[in-house]
Amino acid sequence: MRLLEKLLEEVMGGLLGLFREGTQLAEDESGREPQFPLLSIGAVVEESFTEFFHLLNSDRDRRAAGRPDVRFQAPLAERHDHLDTMKLHMSIAEEAQRRGSWLLVHEHRLLLGQFFSAPQDLWLRLHFLLSCTDPCPDPDSRPAAEARACLAELYLQQGELELARQQAELCVQLTDRGGWQDSLGQPLRLRARGTLWTIYCRLADDLAAAGAHQVAVKQLYEGYLVASESENKQMEGDAAYRLGLAYQSTGDPHMAKQFFSTCMLIYRTLQDANGLARTYRAMAKLSESNGLKHIRADACLSLGDIYYTRRQYTRACQYFLQGYDLAYSVGDVMQLQRAQVLVANARAHAFIRRYSADTVSATPSALQRLLAWKERGGGQERNPDSTHADDTAAWYR
Repeated sequence: MRLLEKLLEEVMGGLLGLFREGTQLAEDESGREPQFPLLSIGAVVEESFTEFFHLLNSDRDRRAAGRPDVRFQAPLAERHDHLDTMKLHMSIAEEAQRRGSWLLVHEHRLLLGQFFSAPQDLWLRLHFLLSCTDPCPDPDSRPAAEARACLAELYLQQGELELARQQAELCVQLTDRGGWQDSLGQPLRLRARGTLWTIYCRLADDLAAAGAHQVAVKQLYEGYLVASESENKQMEGDAAYRLGLAYQSTGDPHMAKQFFSTCMLIYRTLQDANGLARTYRAMAKLSESNGLKHIRADACLSLGDIYYTRRQYTRACQYFLQGYDLAYSVGDVMQLQRAQVLVANARAHAFIRRYSADTVSATPSALQRLLAWKERGGGQERNPDSTHADDTAAWYR
């Protein structure tokens, strides 16, 4: 208690000194730089002063309670750089509040919320971020919206899904009206939607684990709508895949196929081979016998397309040939014809890539290689995707 009393006396003395001298801290709307005290102290204790010592006392109480998150950190009262930062921004925010400049209030409160980023300071981070969302005459500001985005992410990390959902949904509403960017230049509406989709997925997982599968499907559908507005195609594809799995688990193959088809289109555009593979595996469970072979054939041709666009022609040809065999086994003429064209294209591009440089250069060594290939009749060819010069294979027989 003596240490705290001594600290109070020192801080009070310093604050009174600053009050007498005055310090230039902010610029008003007219462009003048008004002077005002760091923490005004008069006949009545000001809000910033009261809040400042409330936080000091809260830190002391947390330590007295033996909280594990404060074990390896110095007390707040001994972290003078943190105290100076708190006093500075709290006083600016208080003066701005007196003048009715709520945008400036929220900006400096948000800065404090971002300043306390250490895991042990989570309680301080939450305190200042929540103060940005307190009711006020002008709640629709960019800093207030970003504070809600930060709160949603923090609550999500802590597993407080309902609190996270509330903040994320409010942030989406604010950013749809404002169209702001966060402190790093990222559109806030996209950031908020990404967080909200993750929250909906976590809520759906909890509902499914509790046996409420139909409610989980509705939650995932809301998440899909959010993801489709996020301008993030990877997120939209993943949301459609999860929704397809949910419909599959509830015995609705028609809706499952619909969303699997949606995510496959997206994954093809993104050239996401892993996403395509897992989606085809999921679709295979919906089919049997010939239907399964049709899906496998389409999967092989789609994966071949991805490697083809990456110029990995040998690997693409392998998948195209697998698709050809599967289409042939079920008598799917359209798939068979498609596979033939794809195989021919892959082989042709591999051949062109192998010899185009020699044709253009026309050096003696290049001409020797071309003549040697001509004498062999083109029967043997180096693996065009290999980096080894002596790697040869009859890959196109």
